[in-house]
Amino acid sequence: MLWLIPSLQNMVTSVLSDAFLQVSAFVAATLALYYGLSHHLDTSGLQRWMSHKRYREVIFAGVMGVLPGCGGAIVIITQYTQGKIGFGAVVAVLTSTMGDAAFLLISQRPEDAMIVLPISILVGIASGLFTSWFLPSPQLETPQHTIEPMKQLKIPSKFDIWVSRINIAFWCLLIVPVSIVALLMAMQYDVNQLLGLPDQLIETLGAIAGFACLLLWALSAKSDRFSELAKENDNILPKHWIRKVAQDTQFVTSWVVVAFLCFELVLLATGDGLLDALQQWGASSILIATAIGLLPGCGPQIMVTSLYLQGAIPLSAQLANAISNDGDALFPAIALAPKAAMLATLYSTIPALITGYAYYWLVEI
Repeated sequence: MLWLIPSLQNMVTSVLSDAFLQVSAFVAATLALYYGLSHHLDTSGLQRWMSHKRYREVIFAGVMGVLPGCGGAIVIITQYTQGKIGFGAVVAVLTSTMGDAAFLLISQRPEDAMIVLPISILVGIASGLFTSWFLPSPQLETPQHTIEPMKQLKIPSKFDIWVSRINIAFWCLLIVPVSIVALLMAMQYDVNQLLGLPDQLIETLGAIAGFACLLLWALSAKSDRFSELAKENDNILPKHWIRKVAQDTQFVTSWVVVAFLCFELVLLATGDGLLDALQQWGASSILIATAIGLLPGCGPQIMVTSLYLQGAIPLSAQLANAISNDGDALFPAIALAPKAAMLATLYSTIPALITGYAYYWLVEI
């Protein structure tokens, strides 16, 4: 709809192109590597390793949380609701996880990810150990009425099957050439000139592909709930790591486009002074980023990371949000153990504020 406004067409096209060529390509390549490796890993010995010492489950949970995406955190939450691990592990994993925003940060600023992720895992493990040793654990109560709907399986329609097939075909065809083009553009090469193409052709094709990502993500939606909007789509089709790459890349792309568009529209309305104003927030941006981290789901957190990549907020605010946010793991936690979920969220907010402000005062000032 914004593209239909003549004065906004160039801006919308540029946002879609930048989101796809500068973000989606790297996110898809990172996800393909990550899911491809994890699909073939054997983790059968981890349970035996954790069972010998209680503190090991907290360390393992911290490591699982720092893995990009929300899969590791959801595994820990599931283990807790089954009574197999303690509450300290839940605090550790929710504190260390950055969710899908980690893919965006790793693909765009790997040097900053090497700062944020190690700090997150250390803070997560420390918070989990402190909780296990000194703080009371909530009584685990599993509401039965919330479990049964989660286990119900729906037979996929022909429409669902075809959308899924298009998702897979879209990324199987594009992931390699787009990753090469994105890498060349990141190295400041003029790809159009390099390949003898008309000016702006690659950017135009990138915008079309970016819009295709939005469309495929929208067609994959099953409801209008906040959880459906802010977290990765639950697919009723058989799980496959290539399908997971396609779904998660489109989810991240959609929220990146939302963040870029909002940022550009606000700049258009207020002028360049907004960016300077955001940069002058300083310590206040840490509090705001931490508060956004309380929202369940990865969508709002991707927007915070996008603001950081745009230079609107400092690394300390990004760090605080990474520690505060619980990603998609908060949805099953709220459904299966609401008291534990709320308490663990509170426990992860405190170290987020401490770490964010400590980094701000010790490094950035």
